[in-house]
Amino acid sequence: MSMHFLSSFSIIKYHRKQFLGHLIAKFSTMAHPLVAVCQMTSTNDKGKNLQTVRELAERAKSRTACIAFFPEACDYLADNKKDIIAMAQPLNRSIISSYKEIAKANKIWLSLGGLHEALNDDKNRISNTHVVINSEGEIASIYRKIHLFDMNNKITGVRLMESDYVLAGQKIEPPISTPAGKLGLSICYDMRFPELSLSLRNMGAEILTYPSAFTYQTGAAHWEVLLRARAIETQCYVIAAAQTGTHNKKRVSWGHAMIIDPWGTIVAQCSEKTDMVLAEIDLNLLKQIRQNMPCENHRRTDIYPKIEPCNL
Repeated sequence: MSMHFLSSFSIIKYHRKQFLGHLIAKFSTMAHPLVAVCQMTSTNDKGKNLQTVRELAERAKSRTACIAFFPEACDYLADNKKDIIAMAQPLNRSIISSYKEIAKANKIWLSLGGLHEALNDDKNRISNTHVVINSEGEIASIYRKIHLFDMNNKITGVRLMESDYVLAGQKIEPPISTPAGKLGLSICYDMRFPELSLSLRNMGAEILTYPSAFTYQTGAAHWEVLLRARAIETQCYVIAAAQTGTHNKKRVSWGHAMIIDPWGTIVAQCSEKTDMVLAEIDLNLLKQIRQNMPCENHRRTDIYPKIEPCNL
C-alpha cells in the first residue's frame, strides 16, 4: 500500500471524524430539555412512598430528564385528620434530607408537590407545601398552597375540608429558573383559579406545575379540561403530576398525570398505575406561539373590574 494512499485515507478519516463531531455537537445544541412527570399511589407508609420517589427519580435520570415532577402528598396520604397532622414534619427534618439526597445523588431537580409541612401553629394546623430541590440537593423554592379545597356537601354526603387542618399560604412565589425553563409553582386545587396562573405568566413563567391528588369523580369531569385551559390561556407548558388509584378505604385518586404544551396539546400522559413519562420542553415553540397569538398585548387590564368576593 502506497504512502500516498495511506495519507489520503488518514485525511478522509480525519474529515469524517470532524464532520461527525460537528453533527453530534449540532444535534446536542438543538436538543430540548427532557422533563419527567410521575404518578404514584401514596399510603400512610412513608418509607414505601419514599422508595417509590427514589425509584421514579432514578428512572427519570436514566432517561436523561433534568427534572422529575411528583404529586401532592408524595410523602404520605393518611385517612384521618389526627394522623395527617401527627405524621407531618418541618422542612428541616429527615424526609426533606432524603429528598435532597435523591436529587444530589442523581443530579436531577425534583418538584415535590404538596408535602405535609409541620408548623408552629396554635391551632395545630400544617401547610400544604410545594418544595423544589435542585440537582445539588439544595432547596430552590418553596410555595405554600393558597387555595384550600373545602367541600361539605350535605346532599351527597361528601366532606373534604382542607382548612380543618391546613393553614393557607399568603404569597404567590415568583417563577424560578430551572434547566427546563422558568417554573411557576401551584398545587392541585389552585388550577381552578386562572388568576393565579395568569399572575405567574405575568411574572415570567414558561412552565406551570400542578402536583395533584384529584379525587376520582372531579378528575373524571374536570382534570384534563382545566389543565388544557391553563396551558392555552397562559401559553405556558403545564406539568401535572398525579396520585392514582386506591390509597385507603376513604380515598381514590384519578391519576392521568400529564404534560401539555402551550398550544393545549397533551404531549405525554401516564397510564393507570405508578408510572413516569417524559416530554421535551421546547421554549422556541412557546415563543412562536406567543408571537403568533400575542394575547398578552390584547389583555384589557385597563377596563377589567376588580374581582370582588361573591358570597352565596
